[in-house]
Amino acid sequence: MPPALHHIDTWVFDLDNTLYPASCDLFALIDARMTLYLQQLFDVEPIEARRIQKLYFHEHGTTLSGLMERHGTDPHHFLDFVHDIELDRVSENPTLRAAIQGLPGRKIVFTNGDVPYAERVIAALGLDTCFEAIHDIHAMDYQPKPHPSAYDGFCRAWGVQPTSALFAEDMARNLKPAKDIGMTTLWVNNGSEQVGPAACPSYIDHETHEITAWLKGLHNEDKNDGRA
Repeated sequence: MPPALHHIDTWVFDLDNTLYPASCDLFALIDARMTLYLQQLFDVEPIEARRIQKLYFHEHGTTLSGLMERHGTDPHHFLDFVHDIELDRVSENPTLRAAIQGLPGRKIVFTNGDVPYAERVIAALGLDTCFEAIHDIHAMDYQPKPHPSAYDGFCRAWGVQPTSALFAEDMARNLKPAKDIGMTTLWVNNGSEQVGPAACPSYIDHETHEITAWLKGLHNEDKNDGRA
């Protein structure tokens, strides 16, 4: 393990576009299910449903928040519906499984999705035995990343000391609140988000294009140190 990471005893992973490649584009399937949900809820055409979806997203932070605040939508019903997608785009990743299992300390998933969906994706990746827990949108009281309360609640729920935790995430803006409370941050820069001209903002400690390669590299450094 590189000296800069010797203090890490908790490894925190986002789910979507972090533990699987952004090229799987599961969000496109989820996004289409959101539009369909609004079509059925309001009895409108797809274009109008899409307009409402994006309006709620921009005004409330998430489409779900808008639906809950304006219409009292049951979040479990909404999330069950939008996450009812095929996962045939996701393949098992035994190299990632070995890399995560080989990390010292705890491993937790921190996702704006919900537990049933996360469990399905994790199983599709072959990572069933890798994580101690999944902290989801229900546990966040529907205040998702990057809302600061999501991070504080996560740390309280699982007894995580931020200064000894690393958080891996594909959305750079979701790393800033983690850095603000003392976490070491890893940006999985796979094209799902751009941060502008700055190649490495102050809240990004490490950067990779692919989580498997980065974690595998940590273990290779350990082997090299052992030979020395």
